[in-house]
Amino acid sequence: MQRARGAVAVRVGPVGPTEATRIRRLHQAGSLKLRFPRARTRRAEAVLVNTAGGLAGGDRLEQRFEIEPRGDLVVTTQAAERVYRSHDGAEASVETQIHVGEDAGASFLPQETILFDAGRLRRRLTVDCEATSRLLLCESVVLGRSESGESVCGGRLRDSWRVRCGGRLVFAEELDLGADWKMLSRAPMLGEARALATILRRGGEVDLTRVRELAGPEGGASLVDGSLVVRLLATDGYALRRRLVPLLAALSPGGVPGLWSL
Repeated sequence: MQRARGAVAVRVGPVGPTEATRIRRLHQAGSLKLRFPRARTRRAEAVLVNTAGGLAGGDRLEQRFEIEPRGDLVVTTQAAERVYRSHDGAEASVETQIHVGEDAGASFLPQETILFDAGRLRRRLTVDCEATSRLLLCESVVLGRSESGESVCGGRLRDSWRVRCGGRLVFAEELDLGADWKMLSRAPMLGEARALATILRRGGEVDLTRVRELAGPEGGASLVDGSLVVRLLATDGYALRRRLVPLLAALSPGGVPGLWSL
């Protein structure tokens, strides 16, 4: 079967007396593209576009972002990414690498990933930053579209995060959904929730009480080794976004990317 392949790599840095962040180098290949809306502030915004229209078993995307010292970049996606049924058991793969220089800021805020029944996805996120870097990461997952009567009874999502600061590992996580879908419905797991998100932030002051208020009763927030980690659960994608948008707006000095909306 035909497989989609896509890759992007971009390096950005400050330019001119205002030190507005602009493109230094850009590479695009296959089904993955980057678009840059007109910047109204010194922060640059990059929008990932998968022209394949979604991910299926065996598809592979690779994306790399490098922010030079004093640069500021936010990355989002054109729309929610969809992971369709894998007919042969193969996994789709998404590899993301982010390098953040001194006194630079990076916000990786893709819109939700929607996992359809029998969809299979392997996702890896690797971040290398400096002690003076500012970092905001968010990944969210919706298990089927409940408003369309869809449910997920099989498939697999494997998600790996590695964040290093000054060469030291400061955050590592392995998520594996799919070994037992019936178990996910139990109270200690997802319960009735069918949407989930993880947010990680480094750099800047944090009002933990306010963050917990925004996360709501189905969410939680902790400070771990200088990193703010927020977990969210929701009954569906819309309920999740109602929590995510105010949270990201509060945690991001530059606000939520323009493509995000309720």
